[in-house]
Amino acid sequence: MDNSIQTAQLAANQVAHDMSAWGLFMQADFVVKLVMILLFAASIWCWAIIFNKYVTMKSLKMKSREFEKQFWSGESLEKLHEKTSKKPNDPMSRTFNAGMKEWKMASDRGLAKTAMTNNMSFQQRLERAMDVTISREMERLEKNMTVLASVGSTAPFIGLFGTVWGIMNSFTAIASSNTTNLAVVAPGIAEALFATALGLVAAIPAVIGYNKFSSELARYGDKLDGFSAEFSSILSRYMDETSNRSRQTDI
Repeated sequence: MDNSIQTAQLAANQVAHDMSAWGLFMQADFVVKLVMILLFAASIWCWAIIFNKYVTMKSLKMKSREFEKQFWSGESLEKLHEKTSKKPNDPMSRTFNAGMKEWKMASDRGLAKTAMTNNMSFQQRLERAMDVTISREMERLEKNMTVLASVGSTAPFIGLFGTVWGIMNSFTAIASSNTTNLAVVAPGIAEALFATALGLVAAIPAVIGYNKFSSELARYGDKLDGFSAEFSSILSRYMDETSNRSRQTDI
């Protein structure tokens, strides 16, 4: 009689237990709930970063193509500088304006003739100005990338902690009920495994997003470095031509 009553109670408990995602969360232990909330918040944060980086990189590619088209169109550098200096809207135009600013400062201060005799010194200052701008822009673009890396590497272990804690509660339920019936341990194990699933839900997009945007940012940084080198060479050749004309005039 007692066994039949106990079996009926266990069956009733099994039916009453909500096995949906929300039900598993609401019936979980406080520690497991805390783990789930942390992982869910981390997942939302990562998706926000991924969406922001996707939009940013798409916009940067479009703007860099537009600027390169203007730069190689044959338009004078001074006119291009006037157009873009008021509101440079992408890292490449800011790098260009940093170089042009250094050039104009040298010209405005009457250092052009000095630069002609000390071309290497001027070119070093020019490259340094553009390198500083590139470093600043890349640092801004790489913001929050460490969040993706951290979530991708730690979320599975945080979920595993919730799983271990939930399974410990399941074994405690087995000990207190003096039965090994699956209906006793199944809810606790399901809650524990749900924590692991949330850890993977947070980690997988974070790792994929980190790898994708890291490679794209590296390529974009190389593109800025290449543009900086080309622009420096153009100004260096312009300086050499100016120096040669000046010598011919003196003769």
